[in-house]
Amino acid sequence: MVRLRTACATLAIVGATVGVTAIPAGAAPAAARATAAACPTGWGSLAKTDTSATITPLRDVRTGRHDCFDRMVIDLPGAGSDVGYSVRYVDRLHQDGSGQHIPVAGGAVLEVRVAAPAYDPETGAPTYPGRVARPLPGVDLTGYRTFRDTRWAGSFEGESQIGLGVRARLPFRVLQLDGRVIVDVAHSWTATR
Repeated sequence: MVRLRTACATLAIVGATVGVTAIPAGAAPAAARATAAACPTGWGSLAKTDTSATITPLRDVRTGRHDCFDRMVIDLPGAGSDVGYSVRYVDRLHQDGSGQHIPVAGGAVLEVRVAAPAYDPETGAPTYPGRVARPLPGVDLTGYRTFRDTRWAGSFEGESQIGLGVRARLPFRVLQLDGRVIVDVAHSWTATR
């Protein structure tokens, strides 16, 4: 009788184990799949630069939210895909030319420089409506996981400067696409959302 109970208990455990492992991956709840999805890694937090330059003026700066990162896009229509930039973490943002300190909220500050003016090189007329030390016009960071603040630092000698306040010193990448410089800042250092 004891052997029979032991045999039945063993079969029940083996059956339960086989039944659990036989559930197809597609049957897992959507929330469980979402938290296990991989995000890009390996970006790091060191400075990223490209020494190209353009006289095509900056026209717009916009932001967007993604599953793994927050994104800033700097639009330079007609500039092509080789626009110079320098993106790096700084202790404090200082405006080119004047050296004025521009406060930027957040746990860390990314200085984003684009080697392009924010004015028409022939007339000097502004092509971007940013005001020095003020948030970027039209950018609302409500609901962002990583971005905390933006500040326009101006355009000086053909370079435009932006302060991007982020939650912490997180990994980031810089991409160049046709007429755009893109800065993505990860939500975390881990490889999942």
